[in-house]
Amino acid sequence: QEVKIFRALILGELERGQSQFQALCFVTRLHRNEIIPSESMAKLRQKNPRTVRQAEEVRGLEHLSMDVAVNFSKGAQLSSHIHNVCAEAKEAIYTREDDVKFWLEKGVDGSMFEVLPQTSDLPDLQRCKLCADRWKPCICSYSLSIEWYPCMLKYCKSRDAGGKVSSYKCGIRSCQKGYTFDYYVPQKQLCLWDEET
Repeated sequence: QEVKIFRALILGELERGQSQFQALCFVTRLHRNEIIPSESMAKLRQKNPRTVRQAEEVRGLEHLSMDVAVNFSKGAQLSSHIHNVCAEAKEAIYTREDDVKFWLEKGVDGSMFEVLPQTSDLPDLQRCKLCADRWKPCICSYSLSIEWYPCMLKYCKSRDAGGKVSSYKCGIRSCQKGYTFDYYVPQKQLCLWDEET
């Protein structure tokens, strides 16, 4: 279904009444050519697998407004991985309306999606970091960075005996990318990290 899943586990602050950890899942559309095919990955062996690598290319920050909740029990229709990856985040799986439209056109059951309250529905809805009341609903922001992932194949050129040039796959180009997700929470208590940013 062309699905990309981000899972975040945030350690709770017990002295502030939070549980041991909080899990979030962000589900977005995976565009073609965003990551290299797994068949190519299997064929290309990595030398020195224990080396800590630096990304060759830093891709810009992507800011995503996650305005739809995904029902965990029905999520397997969208991706079989949701059941495993988002098991701890059953009540906190988010996606975007634009991505939902794309999946609905591909025949996914729309009953798994629920549009979350927006600023237009609740005029006094504000960003959690500006909200003084810990029990009020607000728009939470969570940022993460993927420091290294295989984003493109590298091609090398070779010349045969007749001088004809041809190209062949000879490696993987790595990228780094940052994301910021904005999403509705029913109370600021579920977004206390936003105060520190």
